[in-house]
Order: sequence, then structure tokens, then C-alpha cells
Amino acid sequence: MPKSVIPQLMFVGNASEALDFYVSLFPNSEILQCEKYGSEGPGPEGTVQRAVFTVAGREFACIDSPVGLAFTFTPSISIFVECGIEEELRTAFDKVSEEGKVLMPLNGYGFSTPFGWTDDRLGSPGS
Repeated sequence: MPKSVIPQLMFVGNASEALDFYVSLFPNSEILQCEKYGSEGPGPEGTVQRAVFTVAGREFACIDSPVGLAFTFTPSISIFVECGIEEELRTAFDKVSEEGKVLMPLNGYGFSTPFGWTDDRLGSPGS
């Protein structure tokens, strides 16, 4: 039986930046563990071999892929952030979408008011 199930995000060289960005967004967020590649590789020295972190108390893991791949993040999987008040949501959406790509502007869509969907500046999908 599995010990746990943790969503893992794969970056290509910018996982450290993502860790710092994500834990700065919400209370109860922190980097729990971060192992980086040394000069022996297989990834570039200083990139993230594996990190575990929390965002608003939810645990995630991430890596920097040591190999070049023909894919990256896709909006078919996203991180859904539910905020307690609208002002908090608007602030978070503005920060996450800054230099990113807004897929659905923050608005009322019938199924959730308000709702927004954006890729952050690191290419990570969220809603």
C-alpha cells in the first residue's frame, strides 16, 4: 500500500525559482526539503534533484528534469486554489498571472463566482 500520494511538478531548470515563488504566495507554505544536483550530475549543478514543499498546507514535490524533453506543463492538470474571501483571490490571481498567460480572466462563469485560470510565469498551470 502506498505511503502517500503527492503531486509532483517537473521543471526544466527553474524549480528553485518556482519553490521560492509558490511559498511566498500563501500562508502556511514552506520548503520542507530540497536536494540539488552536485557537479557529478546527472542534472546541471545547482538545479533541483527533488524538493518537497507545502502551499497553503498542501504538500507537493518538484524536480528539475536532468534531460531535455519535448513537453512541459499542460493546462489539462492544474492546481486549484480556493480562497476565503474575494480580495484574497484577486491578489493571488494577480500575482500568479503576472508575466504568465491568463487562460480565463477572473470573472463569474456560473459554476464559480469569481473564477480565473492562468499559467504562471514559470509555465505552471493553476486555477
